[in-house]
Amino acid sequence: MAEGETESPGPKKCGPYISSVTSQSVNLMIRGVVLFFIGVFLALVLNLLQIQRNVTLFPPDVIASIFSSAWWVPPCCGTASAVIGLLYPCIDRHLGEPHKFKREWSSVMRCVAVFVGINHASAKVDFDNNIQLSLTLAALSIGLWWTFDRSRSGFGLGVGIAFLATLVTQLLVYNGVYQYTSPDFLYVRSWLPCIFFAGGITMGNIGRQLAMVS
Repeated sequence: MAEGETESPGPKKCGPYISSVTSQSVNLMIRGVVLFFIGVFLALVLNLLQIQRNVTLFPPDVIASIFSSAWWVPPCCGTASAVIGLLYPCIDRHLGEPHKFKREWSSVMRCVAVFVGINHASAKVDFDNNIQLSLTLAALSIGLWWTFDRSRSGFGLGVGIAFLATLVTQLLVYNGVYQYTSPDFLYVRSWLPCIFFAGGITMGNIGRQLAMVS
């Protein structure tokens, strides 16, 4: 190559995941669809645990059998999962702080497993009172964030998601859409924000992994 000539930059290399799709709109749509179906699946599994233990009660005409759920729960959870999963990497880019901590699928799968375990504990483990259960789940949820996230933006978004989701749930229960047995935090269980916080961190990790560019 002659002197003075500069080598033209080659095409930007992308990771082996959805980030390899060059169109931004298509990339966003695919990630949103994947996150939606992940959220629907988790909602069906986790809501089933709560129903089996009579933690949440739906009107008899809403649920035909123990293997079904209120029709609106999975799509609502799927939509929320898509929004959360797309929001986390967007906030990272806006803050100029790309999240690089434990960015591999094995770590994401472990995070999902821990989240399912936390939700399972809320329905299966018996404590003397709800305060002990709430404190335990709060510690586990913060431990999940510390183990798989550790970012200030992730913690802040998790807290915001927990607040908004708990507020919406309070309104739904107040209007008789469904109810919680033995509520101790207005109309819901006091440990519910911990579940929402852990769920936000988990979906954020999945969203970050799908958006990863190496």
